[in-house]
Amino acid sequence: MAKRFGGKYSPQGAPTEGSTPRRSGFAGAKVDPVGARANLMFLPAVVLLFMSLTQGALGLTLGLAGTAVLALGAWLLRGGLVAEAAWHTRKVARRPAMPRKIAAGLLAGLGTALAALSHEGNLIAAILFGVAATGLHLFAFGIDPLSDKGMEGIDTFQQDRVARVVDEAEAHMAAMNDALKRSGNMRVITRMQQFQTVVRDLIRTVEDDPRDLTAARKYLGVYLLGARDASVKFADIYARSQDTKARDDYLALLDDLEKNFTDRTTKLMLDDHSDLTVEIEVLRDRLQREGVRLD
Repeated sequence: MAKRFGGKYSPQGAPTEGSTPRRSGFAGAKVDPVGARANLMFLPAVVLLFMSLTQGALGLTLGLAGTAVLALGAWLLRGGLVAEAAWHTRKVARRPAMPRKIAAGLLAGLGTALAALSHEGNLIAAILFGVAATGLHLFAFGIDPLSDKGMEGIDTFQQDRVARVVDEAEAHMAAMNDALKRSGNMRVITRMQQFQTVVRDLIRTVEDDPRDLTAARKYLGVYLLGARDASVKFADIYARSQDTKARDDYLALLDDLEKNFTDRTTKLMLDDHSDLTVEIEVLRDRLQREGVRLD
């Protein structure tokens, strides 16, 4: 009878003694917000570039300008989709500082108008093509979030501090992912994704209550910075020598870090619950002094 292969480092494998139980390999998995549709938006710029080469001086100039505008719009669209996905992921978030998806739609319309003008020379037709392209772009990809989310009653100064720390933590994790790609070891890459899921649990906890930032700042700053440096060094060593001892040491480091981050998140949640209990008791005492009886 066939038997499923498994080991202590497999996604469903049994954890080693003293290590943190592993989550499923799909835990924390995220869909890339920049899909094939957004990547295809670079294609019109490429097509326009080659079609403009056979035009005269004016047509070539307008075509090159349209190519640049279309490519810029496609690039802004990618950034806008990433920012929108981050806005939806976070419970507390500010609207994007620049509405990149809307700007991408306007640039798509301008690029289309320049393309039409470079071939037909009819200004009215070019404007109509541009308006239609802008409308279709906004219909296909939508617009940027135009309002803050979950900011009611929150100290904006504290929230800005949290946002800076979170952005720094996300940058460290992105650097880890980029470094581990050089190692080519899928076991390590999967393990890193599981660790980052735990890190994001801590991030969400801090975003829910910015008062927790002081207790979590060392974890999201110093510890993640150290993990980033260790990831870069491991990737360099493993890419050269495929050293299994270096791999095992690095996996053990991730186990330790994950346990520490999990313990910190749990402690913060317990502290928040204790604070709520104290506030409820204080409120009960005050109501009783006012003569209000609670059944």
